[in-house]
Amino acid sequence: MTQRILRDDRDGLCTLTLNRPDKLNALDTATFEELDAHCAALESEAASVGCVVLRGSGRAFCAGADIGGIGPGFTDSRFKPRVVARLAALPQPVIAAVHGVCFTGGLELALAADLIVAERSARFADTHGKWGLVGAWGMTQRLPRRIGAAQAKRLMFTAQAIEAPEAAALGLIDVLVADGELDAHVAELAAQILANSWHTNAETKKLLAATDGMTLAQGLAYEFEHYPGFAPDHAERLARFSRK
Repeated sequence: MTQRILRDDRDGLCTLTLNRPDKLNALDTATFEELDAHCAALESEAASVGCVVLRGSGRAFCAGADIGGIGPGFTDSRFKPRVVARLAALPQPVIAAVHGVCFTGGLELALAADLIVAERSARFADTHGKWGLVGAWGMTQRLPRRIGAAQAKRLMFTAQAIEAPEAAALGLIDVLVADGELDAHVAELAAQILANSWHTNAETKKLLAATDGMTLAQGLAYEFEHYPGFAPDHAERLARFSRK
């Protein structure tokens, strides 16, 4: 049986690759089951994995849900939204590396990442409306938080596909790169993340999530009350800086 998601670990970086290239990495239940298992493992590997990259094999990042797998009970499923939420809540910074199409369910996966890096030829769309579906994996919540309610409505109401440069201008993409340079840029970004304190990254991500939606005063109070302390290796890091 073909693995829906491939995992590769190197020097603290975990790369998860959607592996249905013949289907443009369309998401079926088996893919979500494997992603859930990978997330469960990564939750307990914060000491050995400091950054996660999610990417797609073949010609695209992800074309969305596997339409052939949609049937009775699809809209009632609670499992898939929980998996996307679990991906978003990983302690490690998560980078979505996007090439080709990133449509609908694939866009919901990318939106669960902390950072989105995309090639110039990548395209983004929410096509739920074409199929009479309503986004159930976070689209109505994460997309407007990324690009603002008005632009999110435009994309959701029209099912219009936009090119990567426009997506970058809207704030959907964090880093826009030339075609053919995605791997190099993602590797450089991951290396910069991994070079910093994993404790700092994880605790910062946790604080950002916990205070999302709070007023400034509430957020500052929460930060003060829940300050996690220095990283275990902070003294060593300071000493290395002093020796330079």
